[in-house]
Amino acid sequence: MLAEVHTSGDIHCTRVLSLDSSGRILDWMSWQDAVCLYVRGAVAWTLGDACLQIRGGMNRDTGMQSLLDLHPIVASTGHARPAAFDPAPALTNVALFSRDRMLCLYCGHHFHRGELTRDHVIPVSKGGRDLWANVVTACWSCNVKKGNRTPQQAGMPLLAIPYRPSWVEHLILSNRNILADQMDFLVNHLPRDRRPV
Repeated sequence: MLAEVHTSGDIHCTRVLSLDSSGRILDWMSWQDAVCLYVRGAVAWTLGDACLQIRGGMNRDTGMQSLLDLHPIVASTGHARPAAFDPAPALTNVALFSRDRMLCLYCGHHFHRGELTRDHVIPVSKGGRDLWANVVTACWSCNVKKGNRTPQQAGMPLLAIPYRPSWVEHLILSNRNILADQMDFLVNHLPRDRRPV
């Protein structure tokens, strides 16, 4: 079945927030995967105003074209595995730079992605590990200046303490095109100490 999509935004940037039937946040999914859930009858419930309308084929008996309104938040039937309650986001440079908002945590300046590096607060050679709580975004210049030393040894204090983002924070950081309904839902599920005031 060929689908025709009608939306006010760019269809390729639109992602649907996937939940299990109890409301546990799972991940982002493409609009195509969301359509599959609707067609299979695997949608338990939805939230938010419809964000996309998918036009399908023509019904041979009625002559009517099928229409499907997709919502920004879709809960599928079934429950998430217990291990999926708060999965650790993968530590990648893209995720790290997003967490630190493209800011060098030594000099405080903003940079483009190609001008940034992953710096280990406690260097790997001194027993530091490649974990969220031990890595920060640094510009090339600060990374070279710090070298194989701790921030204290280098006289370069950190501007923020590195931390492991929650799964919800990771989802917010990983999608530049979050719809208002999705953002409201996600913000209400942030850890209490990290919610905006």
